[in-house]
Amino acid sequence: MYLVMVRYLLVLLICSFLSGCVTCPKTTVCFTPRGNCAEQITNAIDQAQKSILVQAYTFTSKPIAQSLIRAKKRGVDIKVILDESQISSKYSVINELFYQKIPVYIDYKPAISHSKIMIIDEQKIITGSFNFSDAAQKRNAENLLIITGDPPLVEQYIKNWKDRQSQSDAYTPKVEE
Repeated sequence: MYLVMVRYLLVLLICSFLSGCVTCPKTTVCFTPRGNCAEQITNAIDQAQKSILVQAYTFTSKPIAQSLIRAKKRGVDIKVILDESQISSKYSVINELFYQKIPVYIDYKPAISHSKIMIIDEQKIITGSFNFSDAAQKRNAENLLIITGDPPLVEQYIKNWKDRQSQSDAYTPKVEE
């Protein structure tokens, strides 16, 4: 039994060395309309302990917004960058987030800010074509990719998020006269 265990550990160590990682990244995929990608996102948010960085083109999903608000109330540091189209979008959750004291930034620089990204606890990346919207969950054919255990990749996403934030403006709702 001891030799089998040693052989297994040796093989595992060699494979890890050859693959270039001690703990290899884990990926999870979800496809709509058959998969519940919104639920996978809210589950990941509900498990967050320190921070969530969000970049979104369209953000109209009430369940995802409510999950972020719950995380904020638990003490999770949340920051959101949205495309400028969300300022005038009828169903955008931008004001719900803002009034819960979640910092929201508007990315005006590119023609559209088309990213769909969450970075959770500087450990988990959520990305793909899936907009944070009901349409993405209920009507569209979308994909969602969740990646954990790849610190260099996470750092690239954080660097890009910070770059986009530096080029964005803090959101303040317009007061109607």
